[in-house]
This record gives sequence, C-alpha cells and structure tokens, in this order.
Amino acid sequence: MKEFVLSEAKTETAVLVGLITQEQNEAKTKEYLDELEFLADTAGAVTVKIFTQRVAGPNQVTYVGKGKLEEIKQYIKQEEDAEREVGMVIFDDELSAKQIRNIEGELGVKILDRTSLILDIFAMRAQTANAKTQVELAQYRYMLPRLQRLWTHLERQGGGSGSGSGGGKGSVGLRGPGETQLEMDRRIILQRMSLLKQRMADIDKQKITQRKNRGRMIRVALVGYTNVGKSTIMNLLAKSEVFAENKLFATLDTTVRKVVVENLPFLLADTVGFIRKLPTDLVDSFKSTLDEVREAEILLHVVDISHPDFEEQIQVVENTLKDLGCAEKPSMIIFNKIDAYNWVEKESDDLTPVTKDNITLDELKKTWMAKLNENCLFISAREKINIDEMKDVLYKKVRELHVQKYPYNDFLYPVEE
Repeated sequence: MKEFVLSEAKTETAVLVGLITQEQNEAKTKEYLDELEFLADTAGAVTVKIFTQRVAGPNQVTYVGKGKLEEIKQYIKQEEDAEREVGMVIFDDELSAKQIRNIEGELGVKILDRTSLILDIFAMRAQTANAKTQVELAQYRYMLPRLQRLWTHLERQGGGSGSGSGGGKGSVGLRGPGETQLEMDRRIILQRMSLLKQRMADIDKQKITQRKNRGRMIRVALVGYTNVGKSTIMNLLAKSEVFAENKLFATLDTTVRKVVVENLPFLLADTVGFIRKLPTDLVDSFKSTLDEVREAEILLHVVDISHPDFEEQIQVVENTLKDLGCAEKPSMIIFNKIDAYNWVEKESDDLTPVTKDNITLDELKKTWMAKLNENCLFISAREKINIDEMKDVLYKKVRELHVQKYPYNDFLYPVEE
C-alpha cells in the first residue's frame, strides 16, 4: 500500500505556499509561513521559495488561482533546468483529496499540507510504542478520505489493455483494478484502525491504572505552545534528563516525574506542545497523552516571551485547553526566555515603539503581561533566572491544594521523633 508520509528525515528542498485573505492579513500570513518554514526545517526540508496570493478564499480545485499555480510550476521548471530539483510544495492549510490530486497533476512534485507535514514530524519524533500507536492512528485517519489520490498513478498508464475483469482499453480498462485495489486498501486501513483503537483503549486502561497508583500527591502539568521550554523547566524542577532541543515537537510522550520542593512532593507532567491549526486527528489520537492535562490539578502555562507572536500563542493554548475542558483549572503563567526578550512598549502619545534591552524583573512585573493571571512569573530556564521565585510560588499553590485534598498527609505534617 502506498505511503504518503516519511518516517525519517531526509534533506529535501521545499516551496511554501500561503494565502492572504480577509480573515488572514499579510502580516498574519507571514507569521504562519515562518512557522511553516520552521516545521519544514524540523522535518528535514530546506525552504527555497515562498509564494503568497491575495484572494477572497482558497480555490476549491487548486487552493491557489490558476495564474499563481502556473507561476509555481514555472519556478519548479526553472530550478529543474538549473539542476536544482524542488522536492516538495507545502501548503499552509489542509488540502482536500481533490485539491491534492489537481495540484500534483499540474506541478508533478510531492504535495504536502500543514497537517501531513505535522504528521510527518510526529512520525519522526515518536519513540515509544504509545507514541507510535497514536501517530499511526492519526496518519490513517488523515489518509482514509484521501485514498483516491494515492491511486492517480494508474490514470497516467493509459493506452494499453487493462488487466481487470472488464479487459477494456485505456483508463476505462484500468478503472476496474484501480477501484478494486482502492477498496482493498480502504478495508485494510479500517481493519488497522480498529486494531489501533483497541490498542489505544488498552493503553488508556494502563494509564488510568498508573495514575491511580501514583499515591496521594497533587498533579501538575506543563502546558504551552511547542518549543517554549517546557522540557527544560521539567529538567530543572525534577532534576531529570528529559529530551529538549530547539525544534518543534521535541516531546511527544508525556513524561511524569516526582518533584519535591521543600518538604512537599508532587507529580509534574511534561506534555506535547500545542500549535496553531493543530490537526483534529492528532488531538483525538493523542487522547491518552492529553489525559494528563485533563487530570492535572494545576496547569503551568509556559510562554516563550521572546517569540514575536507570543500573544497569539497564548490564545491558541487557551483555546485548546478550553476544547479539552480544562480552562477553569487553577493555573500559573510562566513567561520563559526573558534573557532573549526584547521589550517593545508603545508610547500613548504618538504610538512610537520604544525598545529596551535587558529589561529587569521589577519592570516586567509592572507590564500588562503580569496582569494576565493571578500568578504570573518571569524566568529563564536556560539561564536559571528567577527559578527560586517560581519554586516558591509553585510550592504555595501545590500546598494549598494539598491541604484541601489530603488534610492528614504526613508529607506536610511529619511526626516528630
């Protein structure tokens, strides 16, 4: 059966395509395409060209207009003539099977959309059996409605006699075996999905048992946009070695560690990062991972304050938490990477941007950001700035809930010898 995503990184060149619409202005499109380029880089592709088009909305047949598609086609041909092959074209929105088929027919190169690119990255990052199962299920959910386009190579054979029961000529003769193989693949995928869902159900049962056996401790979960430093904070608090790097989705599996601050132990979970336009199939498939967020009693929302679009990232995370039914949980906002933050404040008189490097903690605590949550903290996990204050606030928050939930726990009231 033909695959549609890669399972390991290969260096390829990529062209990115995005739309400027009434709902998404030029600045927003640039931000999305910058993120798409970062996603492509994480997957092992080098972006060589970015195309945008200002339209009312996506073309239902080819996503972009005919003129823009021809422009992309000519660019690919020019690169081929110069012996610089373009390996793929990546679109910033999810494409339908019809759009993918039509675009592939015009451009003649591999076509990916944002969803399939994210799935590709997840396939590369999956290390444990749990993560691999979740990723495979998400891939099949994406593939199932797009099976038809995986068999378009049959249409290009044309001319000769078909090998199907009809024995006709050209595309008519080929149509029978194509449909037969299509239905066979569909049946195989549905059977495989059923098996994976059963496996996921077994994993869920194991996770529930594990959570029940964790004892009388408060559960805290690190949440946030991808690549904001959650794993680095986990390593600091838990004194562990959770994998962390400057790539998107470095962490797929939820890691849970016991943390002790002063005399108080609690459980800390590092969860998969969120992202704009996160595919629904991934949210559904990663249910067992996201259950750690649902069952946590305190959420530590980590924000990369140095990212130019961190305000929208906050909104993306809050919307995702709302979808998970976790919006009302006690939370703290931790603004990370303050060592890399370049403060820009707008004057009230003429709205002239005023930039200041090396803003102090006291100054940060007076900004609008400090008012976003009852508990807002400003730290640098990498440079270990203001970590003690974070531990102190976290201790008080955990202790408050601990006393309410386990009033007679010996952790808080040790018996004197």
